[in-house]
Amino acid sequence: MCAAEDYPARTAPGTRTVAGLDARLVRCRACPRLVAWREETARVKRAAFRDQEYWGRPVPGYGPPDAGMLITGLAPAAHGGNRTGRMFTGDRAGDLLYATLYGLGLASRETVTGPEDGLELYGVRVTAPVHCAPPGNSPTPAERDTCRPWLAREARLLRPTLRSVVVLGGFGWQAALPALTRAGWIAPVPRPKFGHGVRTVLAPEDGTGSALTVFGCYHVSQRNVFTGRLTRGMLREVLAEAAHTAGLPVDPPAPG
Repeated sequence: MCAAEDYPARTAPGTRTVAGLDARLVRCRACPRLVAWREETARVKRAAFRDQEYWGRPVPGYGPPDAGMLITGLAPAAHGGNRTGRMFTGDRAGDLLYATLYGLGLASRETVTGPEDGLELYGVRVTAPVHCAPPGNSPTPAERDTCRPWLAREARLLRPTLRSVVVLGGFGWQAALPALTRAGWIAPVPRPKFGHGVRTVLAPEDGTGSALTVFGCYHVSQRNVFTGRLTRGMLREVLAEAAHTAGLPVDPPAPG
C-alpha cells in the first residue's frame, strides 16, 4: 500500500488523545474517490451556499472526550458536514438529531449551523464510520474498511467512560460492530442483525471495565422521516434509552 492508503492504519492506533486523533484524521487522503468527491463538491458548491467556504476535508467526531454515549451514522453529507466541518450539521438529518438531543437536555442548542454557533454536547459524542462525504451518500465496503481504524481508535479512547452507542442505519451497524470489537469489546456470535430498537451488549474483551450497550436506530435521513419510517418520538425513545444506559440525565418530554 502507498503512504496515503495506509495512513489510517498507521496513524490512528498510536494516537493518545481524542483531540490528537481528530487532528490526524482531518489530514487523511486514503480513499482517492472520496478525496476527489469531497474536494470537487467544496469547489463547485451548491447554489444556496455559493458564498460560503466549504470545509472539504475529512470530518472529525464532535463532542467531549469523556463521553458516555456515542452516536455514529454513515458519513458526512456533501453539503452538510462536508460544508460545515462538523458531523450532522447543515442538513435536515442533523437538524432532527440535534433538536432531539436538545429536547433531552443533551445539547445546548436546538438549532445548529456550524462550528461558530456555540453548540455543546453533554456526555455525547457524534461520529461516523466513514469521515469523508461519498458520492450518492454511498461509501464502498473498501472505503468503510479503510476508514475503520479512526472509529476503532475513537471508541478505544472513549472506553473509560463509554457505556452506550447508538448506530444510525444498517450500513453504520455493519461498520460499527467490527470497529467496537477492535476497540476492546466482544460482539455476540453470530452478530445481531440491524433493526430499529435492537440492542446488544458487548462485554469487555479483557474482563475488566464496563460492558457496552449498542442500540440500533433507523437513520435520520430525509427519506426515513418523510415516509414516517422514523418519527421524532421513535428517535427520542432510542436516544433516551441509550442516555439512561450511559448514566446521563435526560429531561422528560414536554407535556402534551
